[in-house]
Amino acid sequence: MVKIKNINIQTSYISNIINSPNFTISTKPLINETNKYSLYSDKILETKIQCIGPLYNQSCLFKNLYYIDSTFTILTVKGSYIPEYYIRTDAFNLWPIVLNKREFDSYFHFEIFIRNITNPRRIPYVTLYFGQPWHDNIGHALFDGLYSAYVALIRFSPRHLHPFRILAGIDECNGCWSEDVYSRFGGLGIIKQRVLNKLSNGRWFVFDEIIMGSGTFCQRCTQPNLQLPGGVELNASRLFRDRMYQQHGFIHPVIRQKSSSEYRTSHDLLQAYVIDNKRYTKNDRKEINDAINEINNYTNFYINTIKSNTSKLEWPLIHVSYLYYNQVKAQNMNLTQINATSSDSRSPTYELIENNFIAQLKILRNMDIHITGPGTGQMYQTFLSDGSVSINLGGIRPWASENTPRAYTSYLEQHMTSGAPYIKGLYYPINERPKGIKKDEVIKLIRQAGQLILQGFSLPVQPRENLAADGQLFVEMCEKDKEFCTSVTTRSPHKKFICLEFWVEDFVHEYNQWKDGGYTDNGKNISCSFNRSLLRQLREKYGIKHNLENS
Repeated sequence: MVKIKNINIQTSYISNIINSPNFTISTKPLINETNKYSLYSDKILETKIQCIGPLYNQSCLFKNLYYIDSTFTILTVKGSYIPEYYIRTDAFNLWPIVLNKREFDSYFHFEIFIRNITNPRRIPYVTLYFGQPWHDNIGHALFDGLYSAYVALIRFSPRHLHPFRILAGIDECNGCWSEDVYSRFGGLGIIKQRVLNKLSNGRWFVFDEIIMGSGTFCQRCTQPNLQLPGGVELNASRLFRDRMYQQHGFIHPVIRQKSSSEYRTSHDLLQAYVIDNKRYTKNDRKEINDAINEINNYTNFYINTIKSNTSKLEWPLIHVSYLYYNQVKAQNMNLTQINATSSDSRSPTYELIENNFIAQLKILRNMDIHITGPGTGQMYQTFLSDGSVSINLGGIRPWASENTPRAYTSYLEQHMTSGAPYIKGLYYPINERPKGIKKDEVIKLIRQAGQLILQGFSLPVQPRENLAADGQLFVEMCEKDKEFCTSVTTRSPHKKFICLEFWVEDFVHEYNQWKDGGYTDNGKNISCSFNRSLLRQLREKYGIKHNLENS
């Protein structure tokens, strides 16, 4: 299933050029090419391909991949081996990328074409390519674009440990600071594909090495084990976290190898943050604030009145703050006058001062307990240090149905938790959340998190233990109903996309396409099939209450 356009360049075409009275053979190398290679001595300019993984989930490393008129082009000689490949570069495009292919009769004619006709502009070192819609949303930008491409890069170790360039298929966006994150993360900057497309109009470029094939590693690509793809088996979550800190100027975080309690004492003050979430109601916020006050009052009383550090504590010492990520700002360095020169291509302070994302990472790096509801705020849990705890307060589905018979609990990003085995996940009780967030439950969860940290939970955490009850149900369902599992986890063009648009909570509570008989949209029935009796057995096994109105 190789997707290529095959164009054969005949010998006569090259011969006509060679026999032209104005034609001379140039022995000048490509830009930046070392002079140790003599003309025709080795096939150093031909496109070579190495692919890893099955066709469904494949990443490929291309050496000498050419680009002209907005299209990647393989240039090769008759008889050269080109492996079968099927690579997707965009998490939300189920079709593979299409490459042109041009074939020459001999390497002699091929090299004349490259050196004397096309004279391509070389793009050196490693380039990582991916397409990314919605990069204005930092959750999508990080984990449906950058992370998934980085997993593909990890497959070609040790390139993921060295600086690389990013080629990003992104739309024009004036306020998308995720582009700066991309550039810093790679280390060699970012090329926007729409810019390359304009410059490649009638002009050739060649990539030294370019890696692509990340379309099945996105955080929205549901796995049978309900883990962030590559997070555990390729250690990708930890590698992604560590590189993010490294490339933004941080010293490596504390490494805890066996237990969350390493390098801690029972009297340590733990830092907890409740992250604001649009799904909180006015009453939810009041209950959360009351919980914060009660925990902080206990901690402050102990610190201010108890002098002996040997005193036995009833509860862990935890300081809880309420945090709005969008209000975390970098330190203002405007008072430090730095003059730019006319030759500066960017601010001379670019790599030396903080931006707002660095300010956010600074808080995350020292965060022991991360508390929020579903959505973008959950994405940052991947950046927590070893031995931290993520508390998912959950939300309500359908939207705005709190305290109604239709409401059920929604955790959404629990796959992010199970895919980060260096942290522990806790969840608001699944059958209690539809009643709204309550102070006592929040206090219980935060104190439980503190006790787990200081008593020492084992590292790495087993991924299945980091799932909520409905997540564990899904994993078992996938093990027992293979046809259903394939329908929601195999992202291929012939599958119903509505079944791939999968959230565990909607399935478990038989909502919309999972309802018995499905639902009707513009006169068309929308439904996905599965073993309904098995689901209901498992729902009872995991103690998940269900209102039959949803089924």
